[in-house]
Amino acid sequence: MSARKSERLLNLVICLLVARTYVTKERIREVVEGYAGQTDDAFEKMFERDKDELRDLGIPIEMGTIDKFFSDDVGYRIRRDVFELPEVHLEPDEAAVLGVAARVWQHASLAEATTSAVLKLKAAGIQTDQSALSAIEPHVGASEPAFDPLWSAVVSRTAVRFEHRRSGASEATLRTLEPWGIVSWHGRWYVVGRDRDREATRMFRMSRIGGNVKTVGPAGAFTVPEGTDLRSLVSELAPPRPTSEAKVRARTGSCVSLRRRANAIEPYEEGWDLLHVPYADSGVLAEEIASYGPDAVVEGPGDVLDGVLRRLRTVAGV
Repeated sequence: MSARKSERLLNLVICLLVARTYVTKERIREVVEGYAGQTDDAFEKMFERDKDELRDLGIPIEMGTIDKFFSDDVGYRIRRDVFELPEVHLEPDEAAVLGVAARVWQHASLAEATTSAVLKLKAAGIQTDQSALSAIEPHVGASEPAFDPLWSAVVSRTAVRFEHRRSGASEATLRTLEPWGIVSWHGRWYVVGRDRDREATRMFRMSRIGGNVKTVGPAGAFTVPEGTDLRSLVSELAPPRPTSEAKVRARTGSCVSLRRRANAIEPYEEGWDLLHVPYADSGVLAEEIASYGPDAVVEGPGDVLDGVLRRLRTVAGV
């Protein structure tokens, strides 16, 4: 998927999301970058394709009348209350999921396009609600190298192949995936889809994908099963509920994610707190604790401590 098309779809989402009323097709053509300069026939085809692609991604585009006295004067909008993800209990932490995100790529060109779309709506006299942009901003970084090629593969329906290292595994395995969507969960990015090697639905954490993500076969080679609900899949594929508890010393003001999930926080010594952190997978918890460096120290149990030490030794090359 080209950057130009990505920006056009993104701007269409922004246009329909921030407008407080239905936006006519003519106004959309004027406001959304990429539609201007097209012939009437080309615009109609492009707009219909874009709507279908966004709906396939689970973005609810609603059509309705702009004036109740003129039923033939129709427009489009995205209702924020329908578009936003309701609370999903993956862990005691918050979850933000799949979306066409206004700032995911964090490129200046997209930020400029976002501003342009909103300003054009205002100039046209259409009331806007810029706070609605928060519905498509996951508030996590998309710095993983795998993000861009996987996102393109999701939109173009192209299978991909990559090396993935499971938590606690010393070596990566080659996986072939039909990517259905991208999910942000607990501050990390995951790709969800059908694993051709396992012939089952799987969710892969992007930070554990190494090397280059390569496309396999042509675009449009697969379809997402009808009725697929990515939010439900995330709940099913997410790690099991915590069954154990670790005691972790954390410097004051640090380890925010661990503090959020902690069952209890006790004063320890000056500058430190003792966190009682629930977990299901010691390897996953150890990796997270190790990422905090000297700001987190495991008091127990031993398997979590060993996991942290093993990861720190690997980083140090010991």
